[in-house]
Amino acid sequence: MQDSQFDQIYAIMEASFPEIERRTYAGAKELLSDPNYRLIPEVEDNKIIAFLAVWEFPMFRFVEHIAVDPGVRGSGLGGKLMTAYIAESLKPVLLEVEPPTTDIAERRVNFYTRLGFHLNDFDYMQPPLQIGMPDLPLKMMSYPQTLTEATFSVCKDILYTKVYKVARTY
Repeated sequence: MQDSQFDQIYAIMEASFPEIERRTYAGAKELLSDPNYRLIPEVEDNKIIAFLAVWEFPMFRFVEHIAVDPGVRGSGLGGKLMTAYIAESLKPVLLEVEPPTTDIAERRVNFYTRLGFHLNDFDYMQPPLQIGMPDLPLKMMSYPQTLTEATFSVCKDILYTKVYKVARTY
């Protein structure tokens, strides 16, 4: 990926997520060398207007971020990107969401539910994406079905060790 493409993606990420929900520029760029990680850009007129940031593991796929440029939000592009991604997958797809305790968090959960995701009832804590940030209590959503407690535990261990680089006992 060219630096200019990464810069466009990171600008969309900064416009779409609070600091606690994204990595630093250097931290995000470093992920490009990880064989399990990939960025899937949506390009229009030579400009990146949306992207998926995903992790591919033997057991499941994990969507770390999906974001659409603020100038084209509300056009259905996010749903189209996610639908295409899950349609090409033979493995379960997981993603993290804020617990549906606010209006915006509830709308986000409903967006993914309409795409076929299920909100799992297990407690889940996202380790910090940046040094000095606190843990973030989230919920895990899964496609095409809810996770068993045993599967959730295995997936959480993989996420903690491969994505967040923390001990399994975190």
